[in-house]
Amino acid sequence: MMFKTAKILICVLAIVFFSVTLHAKEDFSKPKEFGVYIKTGSGLKRLMPNIVFEEKGLLYIEMNNPSRFLLKDVEFFVLYGKHDVNTLTINPLLFFQPSQLGKLRYIFGKDIAFDVKKRGDGLYVVKPKGLLGRGYMALWINETAWDFVVD
Repeated sequence: MMFKTAKILICVLAIVFFSVTLHAKEDFSKPKEFGVYIKTGSGLKRLMPNIVFEEKGLLYIEMNNPSRFLLKDVEFFVLYGKHDVNTLTINPLLFFQPSQLGKLRYIFGKDIAFDVKKRGDGLYVVKPKGLLGRGYMALWINETAWDFVVD
């Protein structure tokens, strides 16, 4: 009797373990258009690209009405399309100075560590390794940065 109960308990624990593992996967549908997205509780939100400028050896971007997200809503990032993920960085943006036209310029701060997983042809999931903080941030690949604000 005791042996039969132990077998049943092991089977139930195995089923529970595997169902939790399947439940923990990143669940999202493939985006319809190429781009960079933030996965939130309500789905994928597309980020608009911004140009990286260089002046006297200093790389910066000019603030251009970035998307805003609550810290609790940001789960991970999705890159869809032909992107060189080897040059990808996630950086906080630090205020530098206003331009001559009055636009605010921001320089890239220290890189945030992250993991990249390929989920399909041209589809990547990017997850920060640590906690993402509040502030002005950017995903940066070569000459393009996708900036956003985490509140």
